[in-house]
Amino acid sequence: MRNESTRKGVLAVLTVVGLCLGAAAAQAQSYPNRPVRLIVPYPPGGPTDFVGRTIAQRLTEPLGQHVVVDNRPGAAAMIGTDLGAKAAPDGYTLTFGTGGGMVIAPLVAPKPLYNTTKDFAPVSLLVISPQIIVAHPGFAPNTVKELIAAAKAKPGAYNFASVGVGSPNHLGGELIKVMANVDVVHVPYKGTSPAMTDLIAGQTQFMFSSMPSVLGLVKAGKLKILATGGMKRSPVIPDVPAVAETIPGFEVVTWYGIAAPAKTPRAIVQKLNQEIVRVVAMPDVQKRFMEQGLEPRSSTPEEFGDFMQREVEKWTSVAKRAGVTP
Repeated sequence: MRNESTRKGVLAVLTVVGLCLGAAAAQAQSYPNRPVRLIVPYPPGGPTDFVGRTIAQRLTEPLGQHVVVDNRPGAAAMIGTDLGAKAAPDGYTLTFGTGGGMVIAPLVAPKPLYNTTKDFAPVSLLVISPQIIVAHPGFAPNTVKELIAAAKAKPGAYNFASVGVGSPNHLGGELIKVMANVDVVHVPYKGTSPAMTDLIAGQTQFMFSSMPSVLGLVKAGKLKILATGGMKRSPVIPDVPAVAETIPGFEVVTWYGIAAPAKTPRAIVQKLNQEIVRVVAMPDVQKRFMEQGLEPRSSTPEEFGDFMQREVEKWTSVAKRAGVTP
């Protein structure tokens, strides 16, 4: 009797599992049957919005439904990101994630609104843009090696700017301090404009910045590039060395990706990933991104999840060493 009861119990469990799998497959086949919202937690018009809208427009045709961009800026991208984290896990609300909003902002928030590794189902990376070290043209060092030598010769004599304590470019500077064992002084500003103004004027010596923000200033001769923050040289500016050529293992990049709320059905995540990978591989899309200093970099959901976990661990460690507190 006991064996018979056990057999019936196992059959019952298998039946339920089969029904659940069947329901998930049917849901994925019918998905989407209404417009999909893509939350971009930044204002319209910037590089994040540009990438988000490019992806949304190109996803509309293969999905058979409009993918509508919903700009929700504020609180260092946490307002929109939190909205995406708490959305229904049905595939109809997606979040345009960035390293700033998903990794760094929660580190410095007095009360984080979400847990990046627990509240999201990664779908795919979209692009990676190495941060670059830009300097005042009159600053003597022209390479990272020369920068490190100058900083070691005169500890505390040189300043690097940022757009605020805990910002990505602040932590980029802290990472170079830790990995190169140098003493340079952080000067925080209340935004990009005043930080760039003082850097151009020579009040500070160097700064980490996203590539699209400063390439025009470099071309105009107002700033110079010392290195890129990727693990290898960027195809956008292949003649510029990577910091990692001097400091092995160094990496500071801006990244954009798409995530769904946690518990979104696996079949829906896979369907979205498949279409996003196809969009990112389109030659005209790649050309548009490269023109903006962005390197196309789609991924599997697992690769994106692993990447985010590494980013969280790295910047949590750097923030602690730098004494950055909420």
